[in-house]
Amino acid sequence: MKLPVIVGIDSIRGDTSKAYNIVSQLCTRVSGFKIGLPNILTCKDIGNTVRRACPDTMILADLKLADIGYTMKLVASHVVEWSDAIIAHSFPGVEGGLDELKEYLDSRGKKLVLVATMSNPGASKIMDKVLDDVITIIESIKPWGIVAPATRTEKIIYLRRRLPDTIILSPGIGAQGAKPGSAISAGANYEIIGRMIAKAENPSKVIEEIRPFYHV
Repeated sequence: MKLPVIVGIDSIRGDTSKAYNIVSQLCTRVSGFKIGLPNILTCKDIGNTVRRACPDTMILADLKLADIGYTMKLVASHVVEWSDAIIAHSFPGVEGGLDELKEYLDSRGKKLVLVATMSNPGASKIMDKVLDDVITIIESIKPWGIVAPATRTEKIIYLRRRLPDTIILSPGIGAQGAKPGSAISAGANYEIIGRMIAKAENPSKVIEEIRPFYHV
């Protein structure tokens, strides 16, 4: 059974063959892969490479889009062919921003994931303070999923209560200190794990070591 884990391969920069090898090893064991700007900028044709290695597994393009609607659609158009979902920030707001991006992605059969708050300590000083305003934006846009930090599980609990039907994806496992399974226990649907797996000498071994935390 696949783990409720999305592997972030951002740390694999400039090495498409390594990315292909890791994805090939793990695609039957995890729920998806997250491809960020470090990959897209340094690994030639990374999106299509991952898609070929794992044709039936979810791929998230982690662009953290934050602009007017026209510009976000323009950027999204460069990854929409190989991605299943695109991550954007919530704070650009609805009108002339996220509404246009959501409409574009819907027309292409792709999912939108909005960042509610982030996993770094600084986010608690800024983003957490406006979380209720962000939730209002999320309720208006109705994205497929949101990003909430495994490093602050109280935010996952709060967001799950406020947005009971929204998919929650939680980064911060491993390198940022959160333990495998902790976000799932708090109400997340998926945990995003990057360096702990992608930089490991044996990624397959790490997957088997963390499997008991997910009770699958």
